[in-house]
Amino acid sequence: QVQLVESGGGSVQSGGSLTLSCAASGYDFSWFCLAWFRQAPGKEREGVATIALTGPTSYADSVKGRFTISKDNAKKTLYLQMDNLKPEDSAMYYCAADNYLGSSRCKPSTNASRFDNWGQGTQVTVSS
Repeated sequence: QVQLVESGGGSVQSGGSLTLSCAASGYDFSWFCLAWFRQAPGKEREGVATIALTGPTSYADSVKGRFTISKDNAKKTLYLQMDNLKPEDSAMYYCAADNYLGSSRCKPSTNASRFDNWGQGTQVTVSS
């Protein structure tokens, strides 16, 4: 059974940094597409960053230059380094994995419904 478990969320002031982790089990971590999504209260779940099987990354415009997605295949862990955080980054952050999205479709703009595997989420709160 595939399991994704996020950690690393918390409360920080504007301009601060956090690193989110997503530990995977029940699979060999060779997913075609790994992603971070976020959802704020009253808003739709939106893609933040993606990383394809061979390494290409993609970011939403709102986080480009501030967030970095990476993975450690040996540790079966996905990361999201978040720097220069803003109050509008406050949300529940989820990691997701899919084994059918190729590199060309492994993008933050891909609808969340395309991803089959999800973690339970970790809360990020940024105060001004």
